[in-house]
Amino acid sequence: MVDVPTLVEQARAGGPRAVARLISLVEGASPQLREVMAALAPLAGGAYVVGLTGSPGVGKSTSTSALVSAYRKQGKRVAVLAVDPSSPFSGGALLGDRVRMSDHASDPGVYIRSMATRGHLGGLAWAAPQAIRVLDASGFDVILVETVGVGQSEVEIASQADTSVVLLAPGMGDGIQAAKAGILEIGDVYVVNKADRDGADATARELNHMLGLGESRGPGDWRPPIVKTVAARGEGVDEVVEALEKHRAWMEERGVLGERRAARAAREVEAIAVTRLRERIGTLHGDRRLDALAERIVAGRLDPYAAADELVAGLTGEG
Repeated sequence: MVDVPTLVEQARAGGPRAVARLISLVEGASPQLREVMAALAPLAGGAYVVGLTGSPGVGKSTSTSALVSAYRKQGKRVAVLAVDPSSPFSGGALLGDRVRMSDHASDPGVYIRSMATRGHLGGLAWAAPQAIRVLDASGFDVILVETVGVGQSEVEIASQADTSVVLLAPGMGDGIQAAKAGILEIGDVYVVNKADRDGADATARELNHMLGLGESRGPGDWRPPIVKTVAARGEGVDEVVEALEKHRAWMEERGVLGERRAARAAREVEAIAVTRLRERIGTLHGDRRLDALAERIVAGRLDPYAAADELVAGLTGEG
C-alpha cells in the first residue's frame, strides 16, 4: 500500500518520482485511486492546460519542446503529457517523445511523461484526465498535452484542454484535411509549422479562408489566430505563447475558462460512472438474471430494450 498523503506532499514539493508514482497509480487503476483523487481535489485548478494536435509529421514534439523552452524563460514550471500510440506487443508508449525532448531532461522545472493510448480512440489515453489532475495538483503552471494525430478523432483533445492548438505544415494537404477532420471547430490557435518550406504562405491563406467560411462570429468573439513557426529553430514560438496568453485572458474575462473546466469535470464523472456500470455488467455473464432475460426475449415475451431497462434497474437499485 502506498502512503498517499506523503506521496502528494512530495509531488507538491516538486519531487518527480512522486509525480511519476501518482500517474502510475492512475494508469494502473490502483485500488487506491479514489484516495489519490480525494487528496488531489482541493489542490487542482491552478494549471493552464494547452492541448497540441495535428497530423503526423507536422512537428508536434518539436513544437512542444520549443514551447517548454519559452515558458521556462518566463520562470514557469511546465509538465508535458505526450500521448503516444500503443505498442501492439507491450501496450506501452511507442514513439518515446521523452527522447526527443531530452534537452529538458535535467531541468527540475520540467516534467515529461509519455502515456499510451492503449487502443483508445480520440488520440488520448483513457487515463489522461486523471493524469492531468495529478500534474495540476502537483503545482505545475502549464501542462502541455501532446496527442497523437489520428485524423477525425483527434478532436477529443478539445475536451481536455483549456486551449487547443492545431498544428499544420505546408505540402501535406493539411488545408483540405482541416476541413475534413472537423479541427476547424476545435482550434483556438492555429500554427503553420515548418514555415521555411515552400507553400507555407499558401497554407496559412487557405486556412484563413476556411476559418472565414466557418460559423459567424459576433463582436468580441474569439477569432483563432494563425501563427507561422519554424519550431526547430525556435522561430515564431514567442508569438504562439502570446496567442495562448491572449486566449486565456479572453476566456477568463468572459467566463469561458470556468465553463470549459466544468464541462471537462462533467465528462470525467460521466466516464467514471459508465466504466463502473460496464464493470458491473461484465460480471453478469453466466448470471441467472441475464439468462432469464435472454430466455424471455427468445420466447417473445420481452423486447431487448425493456430487458435492458430491467437490467439497469437491477444494477442501480431503481424501480
